[in-house]
Amino acid sequence: MNPGTKTARGTEPECMKKTVLVTGAAGFIGSHLAEALLSRGDRVVGLDNLDASHAPARKQANLAAVEASAGEGWKFVQGDIRDTALIPRLFEEESFDAVVHLAALRGTVESIEAPLLHCDVNVQGTLNLLNAAAHRGLGNFVFASTGAVYGDSETIPYTEADPCERPLTPDGASKRSAEMLGHTFHHLYGLNFTALRLFEVYGPRNHPSGLPFQLAETITSHKTMRLFARGQFQRDWIDIDDTIGGLIAALDRPLGYELINLGGGKPVLVADFIAHLEAYAGKQGHFLPVLPPDIDTPTTYADISKACRLLDFSPAVSLEAGAEKFWQWYEALESQPALAGVK
Repeated sequence: MNPGTKTARGTEPECMKKTVLVTGAAGFIGSHLAEALLSRGDRVVGLDNLDASHAPARKQANLAAVEASAGEGWKFVQGDIRDTALIPRLFEEESFDAVVHLAALRGTVESIEAPLLHCDVNVQGTLNLLNAAAHRGLGNFVFASTGAVYGDSETIPYTEADPCERPLTPDGASKRSAEMLGHTFHHLYGLNFTALRLFEVYGPRNHPSGLPFQLAETITSHKTMRLFARGQFQRDWIDIDDTIGGLIAALDRPLGYELINLGGGKPVLVADFIAHLEAYAGKQGHFLPVLPPDIDTPTTYADISKACRLLDFSPAVSLEAGAEKFWQWYEALESQPALAGVK
């Protein structure tokens, strides 16, 4: 494909079976996505580096769940998205129709503690994938971005028209940089690139560093969790099943270049989410009120009208139903000695 050539914007879903590369396939969202794509008949190549510092036992359990029902359409490759030899070889060998790029280093505090590593993975790794995708004529590239790109935006709810020029952490800045690289490769090579800005995703297999898991762990243990404003801050929660639905809708629709919010579209107090978990547990957690950090915002709230219009997206899982599903998984996890308490 020649530089400067742009593909036509798709208006209808592409429902033909595909060969899809899912990066971060052993993670929380990636393993659910792999299962969903396999269940509809797609061929899935899952890529994950199984980083020993990021809950490897949990990742192995996630992979085992995928493999248990995968059949012949599943292939797992252990590798790093920054590997400049592996990635081009994968694209040459597998002839991917699409990529869903979920692999990343996450976390606001973690990105402040290790900014060079975060930017290396989130920016350089994404660039490596984009370069391989563009030169193999890939049909569609879906990138998992984050609501953190909005930083200290004064516009609430967050809309995609916001310039996102003031992210507060290397995490948000690195994801915004990757979004901009996506535009460059769309402009030069006509690569369809959709960045889905994910908000507070929760559900079974939630990562131990995620807020829902930390809340549940605090409630079930004798530990005390530092929580600013006594939970009187709002997050835009989105259930994992709704998240997967949005990712697949974006995968099936080559849209040129788009930035799209993917959240529940309704901010909920963290204190209310805690109350649901405490009701299921039958006891209260110990939370120490602290002053809000300057790297956080009191409210995250996604305007999801663009997702509704372009992806036919409509969140279907209520907070009550989603929290109960998450809690049932967490309780079952705690009964498994090999995984309980694993970080």
